[in-house]
Amino acid sequence: MQTFIIAYDLGTGGNKASLYDPEGNCVAECFESYTTHYPQNGWHEQCPEDWWKAVVISTRRLLQSSGIDGKTVTCCGISGHSLGVVPIDREGKLLREMTPIWSDSRAVDEAAEFFQRFPENEWYRITGNGFPAHLYSVFKIMWYRNHEPDMFRQIYKVIGTKDYINFKLTGYIGTDYSYASGSGVYDLPGWQYQSDLLAASGLPVDIFPEIVPSTQVIGKLTKNAAEELGLSDQIQVVCGGVDNSCMALGARNTREGRIYISLGSSAWIAISSRKPLIDVKIRPYVFTHVIPGLFTSAVSTFAAGSSFRWVRDNLCRDLKARAAAENVDEYDLMTAEAAISPVGANYLFFNPNLAGGTSLSTSPQIRGAFLGLDLRHTRADMIRAAMEGISLELRIALDALRTMGSFESEMLVVGGGSNSRLWRQILADAFEMDIVKTSIDQQAAALGAAACAAVGTGLWKDFDIIDGLHHIQDVSHPKRENSKKYQSLLPIFRSAGNDLAKLGDQVSRLKEQNIH
Repeated sequence: MQTFIIAYDLGTGGNKASLYDPEGNCVAECFESYTTHYPQNGWHEQCPEDWWKAVVISTRRLLQSSGIDGKTVTCCGISGHSLGVVPIDREGKLLREMTPIWSDSRAVDEAAEFFQRFPENEWYRITGNGFPAHLYSVFKIMWYRNHEPDMFRQIYKVIGTKDYINFKLTGYIGTDYSYASGSGVYDLPGWQYQSDLLAASGLPVDIFPEIVPSTQVIGKLTKNAAEELGLSDQIQVVCGGVDNSCMALGARNTREGRIYISLGSSAWIAISSRKPLIDVKIRPYVFTHVIPGLFTSAVSTFAAGSSFRWVRDNLCRDLKARAAAENVDEYDLMTAEAAISPVGANYLFFNPNLAGGTSLSTSPQIRGAFLGLDLRHTRADMIRAAMEGISLELRIALDALRTMGSFESEMLVVGGGSNSRLWRQILADAFEMDIVKTSIDQQAAALGAAACAAVGTGLWKDFDIIDGLHHIQDVSHPKRENSKKYQSLLPIFRSAGNDLAKLGDQVSRLKEQNIH
């Protein structure tokens, strides 16, 4: 009888349930969305029960659409979006209907409180937590303590996004090393929570869940979960990992020096290595890999595909209508128009920091802009400038990584943007390296979760099978003349970014004055 693995990719926008055969081939997938709520400025919340509903609905639809009997699924694994803080009591009762997600920025005061007791740079050296500090889990838990003391006193554990789903699946309360490494109190080289950081937080030590390997079997489906999902209660569930690490696994980053780029709503370049890449100035964000002994270190831009979506929604409304009428992808129409514009978009620049600055920006208050716009420029130039601006911003990130370690001469691209031949060529030219497109693009995180399940339950001996699942579809080689053009534009692009950061600081101060 044919058997299957089920993988859950619990993302910011929804859950994708995927079925894999024992050889690692995806045979079916189904997506179910959920809502992010913004009740106050800086608050980004989701309902954990919405995650569970999405898992149930996507699983049932997956089985129905594929015609596969749920009894043939033998194991499952999960990838989950990072920095989640789900409070539960000793009975497993959810203590907050909505909980902050990774992008929630409310805990600024709590981070400042922590760093009065512990030096911020030393905290970063230990944890590798290179996002803006207040996004990390420990500070959100401190916020619970400071602002919701009655709820806080009832907490037994605070667990992550995918860990809540694992609890609903099996009743197990815990996490894995990759997810724990985003807690803000985790010692990367030590592979454990760090006592001095725990003390600085002032939080009870036992509020953080126990840590197990991503491949560890944490139990079987409870009878209630099996009934809701339409699956057998004999399915083995492995702990799984944080999305960054599961995606690294699915994107072939299984050995020292491998590198990939994820080109989605946000974008990042990540390297796998035996030691975390730590630099106080550049501040890569580092997660423990789901593969024992490895780390995945990354630098990013917060608004890549989302900046391009802004261009689509505000400058290309007619193309959206045309795409719907012709039943084609609106992004294909946009990139076809962009291809009319020459390399460099007739000296039009686009800064993609529409969501604020990363650690590579001179200020988090930077905001995006078109620069050098004049009467000769066309919409084709503006679309191409957006693609080039995102790529040059990522080139700056790549240059930062190049100062910290060596990596392979080709880069795998995954995510929605990987489907654009023009964009892949722009990346190759801007990065001056081969960009590889394989059969695994938007399935990388799900494949990583499935691989954890396969290794954890003994279906696979190790993760080496991942390489064979990537079938190369295209390789974009850098074109010398194009690369020279981008090299000449890069200093201007960097300078413009610094000027925009100064402008952002000035606007931010003006906003503060108007508020007060």
